[in-house]
Amino acid sequence: MHRTTVTRWVREVVGLLAARAPRLDRALKKIARSGGGVVLLDGSLIRTRRRTGTAKRKNYSGKSKCHGLLVIALTDDRGRLLWVSAARPGRTSEITACRHDHLTDRLREAGLGAIADLSFVGLYDSSPDTDPAVITGYKAARNRPLTRGRKLSNTALAAVRAPVEHGFAHLKNWRVLGKVRTDPKWATALVRALLVLTYREVAR
Repeated sequence: MHRTTVTRWVREVVGLLAARAPRLDRALKKIARSGGGVVLLDGSLIRTRRRTGTAKRKNYSGKSKCHGLLVIALTDDRGRLLWVSAARPGRTSEITACRHDHLTDRLREAGLGAIADLSFVGLYDSSPDTDPAVITGYKAARNRPLTRGRKLSNTALAAVRAPVEHGFAHLKNWRVLGKVRTDPKWATALVRALLVLTYREVAR
């Protein structure tokens, strides 16, 4: 059997699995119907091989100091993966990726809130009189250290959002993610296919 035939079959299977991955609005509505009030939000960089020429620049993450593709994910309060975003170049910030997916608008429509880390500070920019759609901790400024109350708040939020790291850990257990191509379309299909398989493995 020729290698190209096997490759075509693999791509077809990945495409079929990726098509079964939940959409953002449906995943949030499912949590709302089950009585949930918040989801956990986080982003992670999937490392890729270094590219040559100017094409490598957009995939280089200054935060992680390596080449890769950024993926945003939502989990429930137990760390079970609910949704993953499209894979975007590594230099993309978490806030930019969330705004591209209109995440805060989808959260408001579902009546849910999200708990995130300090990378998402500034994502929620609505009126201060309304309930926040995304709850983050506090950042210390150079001339303004954190108060004791804000430090305790950051510690409490870190404990609440800890399960989201387990969700990403389940996803990254797949060895195929160690050799991801830099093509965002292929990486998106692959990650969403693995989301479907991860959910079946964890849920069974």
